[in-house]
Parts: sequence; C-alpha cells; structure tokens
Amino acid sequence: QVQLVGESGGGSVQAGGSLRLPCGVSARTADRACMAWFRQVPGRGREGVAAIYSGDGSTYYSDSVKGRFTINRDIAENTLTLQMNSLKPEDTAMYYCAANYGTTRSRCSREWNSDYWYTYWGQGTQVTVSP
Repeated sequence: QVQLVGESGGGSVQAGGSLRLPCGVSARTADRACMAWFRQVPGRGREGVAAIYSGDGSTYYSDSVKGRFTINRDIAENTLTLQMNSLKPEDTAMYYCAANYGTTRSRCSREWNSDYWYTYWGQGTQVTVSP
C-alpha cells in the first residue's frame, strides 16, 4: 500500500524566518518516486515549488524559491521534507506534498510541476509569513 500520511510543520513566521515541513510517506517500494511540494493560495491553482526523484536524488525548484528552499527525502525514515529559509510574505500559502511512483527521472524532470500528474496527495498545511 502506497500512501502519503500527511504534512505537518506549518505555522506562522515573520519575514526572513525559517520553517521545515515534513511529509510522512508509507511505501513498500519508493525507489522510483517523483515527490514534490506544491502550494496554493485562495483563488489560484496549485504551484509547483520543488521536487525530488528518489532514484538518484535529482532535485527541481521553481525560480521563486530557488536558493531559499531545499527539498530532501530521508529514505530510512520515509520522510519528505521542505526546508524553507529567508521566507517572504509571498510564500504564504497552503503547502501540499505529492507523489508519483514507478516513474523515471526523465519523466519527473518534465512533469514535476504539473499537479495533474501526481497520484497521491497530502491534506495540506498552512504557512503564513508576516511582513
């Protein structure tokens, strides 16, 4: 049974601060998984923030977070994390983890920021950054 067991770690922080979002992943086999973080603000679609391909650790980031956010997967703990530093008010959103299993790095590199491509989703955690 493959599933995401949800995000945590959201909260409120002042601009310039940091937050770490963990997402628990329960999987029998997850060595060919494309796992990602998306965010969404009311009235807008989900935006791909970062992704990682579990096969070789390749990572992908949106321009808006590159250099500030880091995505990691702890294989032993089956946890996907998003470390967010130098947070800005425009980072305020609901954050979701997502996964697609049994895929290739090539496909992950092309589809990572397409929300329709992912099969499994967490329930979301709110991040609020005040000026």
